[in-house]
Amino acid sequence: MPVPVPRQREIPAPESGQALPQAAAPPQLTAATAAAAAPSLTLLVIEDDPAGGLTVPEILDADGHRIRLRTARNLTEAARLLTPDVHCVLLDLSLPGGPGAGPARAADPTDRLDTLREVLRIAPRHAVLVLTCEGDAERAAEAVRVGAQDFLFRDELDGRLLSRAIRYAVERKRADTAQYKLAESKLRAQENARLERGLLPNPLLEGSDLRFAARYHAGRSRALLGGDFYDTVRTPDGTVHAMIGDVCGHGPDEAALGVELRIAWRALTLAGLCGDDLLATLQEVLEVERPCEEIFATLCTVDIAPDGRRAGLCLAGHPAPLISRPGRPARLLPYENSGPALGLLPRARWPRRQVELGGTWSLMLYTDGLIEGRIGEGRERLGQDGMVEMINRHLDAGLSGEGLLEASVSEARRLNGGELTDDVAVVLLSRAGG
Repeated sequence: MPVPVPRQREIPAPESGQALPQAAAPPQLTAATAAAAAPSLTLLVIEDDPAGGLTVPEILDADGHRIRLRTARNLTEAARLLTPDVHCVLLDLSLPGGPGAGPARAADPTDRLDTLREVLRIAPRHAVLVLTCEGDAERAAEAVRVGAQDFLFRDELDGRLLSRAIRYAVERKRADTAQYKLAESKLRAQENARLERGLLPNPLLEGSDLRFAARYHAGRSRALLGGDFYDTVRTPDGTVHAMIGDVCGHGPDEAALGVELRIAWRALTLAGLCGDDLLATLQEVLEVERPCEEIFATLCTVDIAPDGRRAGLCLAGHPAPLISRPGRPARLLPYENSGPALGLLPRARWPRRQVELGGTWSLMLYTDGLIEGRIGEGRERLGQDGMVEMINRHLDAGLSGEGLLEASVSEARRLNGGELTDDVAVVLLSRAGG
């Protein structure tokens, strides 16, 4: 039995120059006219008998609006009529399968669900109802398992039942879509978190008496990894090498470049490069890997002698580290004669400066995200002087290690009046006694 399809009555538009009825243009928008102006649901019926017609004159939605109808005799017509304003599809399971199938092709029961699968493929965002005979309940239930929102029996079909089924199918499709997007978003966030955590370094300090602590905060919303990067390794001769850097920008390309530079630094350091030779090679890596010529990176490298009492310092446009010793206020290491940021000048040089550390000390490397936050509501920045003062307050309060870094980053955010917009990385190396 063919699926009967209701014919929508068209309301003729007024001819040019003809006045609208008085009720059509009231001085104020009433509740009734607002409801009439609301968009109604649109149903696409896929059936192969163009002469069919429902026994009810019209189908109404929950607000009393007429449900608009479109008909397609095969899947080819259905694909053409599936515009964004269609809310629901009603498919007759007796429709022969195949994209171009129509009345001339005999119905094959084995391909009825294949027809449904094709409809679900071409209408992934639409609610789908299937229509079948009461004796085919098993196939109707299978259709729901395949992906239809609900099924209807042809012999029980009337306007009220169909209207309710359409509303239910549309709302269920919306709920399913929202749930799918939520699950997809959670899965993507979990995958990104695992990936970004995996890209953060594990310090290689086995055999060293130095203590290591780090804090990292990405400026990008919902990101764990930004353009800042750091690493610490101990080479076979006992020297501890530490590095911190900052790629200009905050996007995923900058984050990826930061990871590449960090990995290159570790490989080159373990291969024996240090100081100017190391930075010159890293600049070559940056020039090859950066997405555009305007991208540059600042860098600070420190190599601490095996006895822990002295270090070599190289700065490539990066803020100088902070050193603190017992009984003395923390201060910045010398930063005169530092070289340019990587990627700015070809054949640049980066002098290595020898620094005396002493027996007991803490050395803090950081990126400019820590010092560029604002203070209060004005335009004043925390700056290096403000950071030194802040660190000394925390040291006087007895903080060290992880606690010192956590308190410093938290206070910088508090002074900024909220989250810091730039990436922040902080590394603390400490040595006790000797």
